[in-house]
Amino acid sequence: MSGHSKWSTIKHKKAANDAKKGKIFSKLSTQITHAAKQGGGDSEMNPTLRLYIDKAKREGFPVNNIEKAIAKGTGENIDGVSYEEATYEGFGPSKVQIIVDVLTDNKNRTVADLRKLFEEIGGNLGESGSVSWNFDIRGYIVLRSGHMEKAQKYGADDKYVPEDREEVMMNIIDIEGVDDIKEIDLDGVEGVEVYTSYSSLIQVRDAISKMGYVIEEAEIVKEAKMKKNLSGKDLEKIESAVERIEEMDDVQNIWTDLE
Repeated sequence: MSGHSKWSTIKHKKAANDAKKGKIFSKLSTQITHAAKQGGGDSEMNPTLRLYIDKAKREGFPVNNIEKAIAKGTGENIDGVSYEEATYEGFGPSKVQIIVDVLTDNKNRTVADLRKLFEEIGGNLGESGSVSWNFDIRGYIVLRSGHMEKAQKYGADDKYVPEDREEVMMNIIDIEGVDDIKEIDLDGVEGVEVYTSYSSLIQVRDAISKMGYVIEEAEIVKEAKMKKNLSGKDLEKIESAVERIEEMDDVQNIWTDLE
């Protein structure tokens, strides 16, 4: 029951993103549109779309905007724009390995912009496979070890009820598709991290949800098998570089081999 914790990274990312809601909403809209175009607008039949809708709701993305993005993807609101998924690899300062996932309507523009930016941050864009060999693609779920109890009084908030974490973990470890599980602290609330294979994320997430536990995150992650430790100015330099890459409109996710 071990595994590399990324909850602190998620919290940091969310805090930084709160100041850039407009950009986040734009990226979420693009992701939903693309998922709907690829697999249809029914989230029950399209697990990728369901993941993005859940993510959008957690970020406070308005429901009517979600519906518009789906309609755009299914052709009900045609604007002539077609998005493509692409992944680029390279090296940042201190030879930190970087993978960048993008969703773009112009791959030539995106790769040119990325190449220029990598040079500006003191790194270089690499060939396909130059760093991805060091990364595993996995499903990642974070949940509280407890459930929500509906309020008896109309208008009152539902109440979170904690449960014994060891018992919660034992229940989850038996779910088919769970590879790894560990304890985690969620701002003072006992929580659990769950890792799955790439293909098992949706079924494991749905199984956990049916048990009634409160899920905080469910996403696909790319984790380095061999990691680097940096500190001081070297760490500040790569953190600044990653922030600059994140600011690009087409960029959806960034993964590094930092510990």
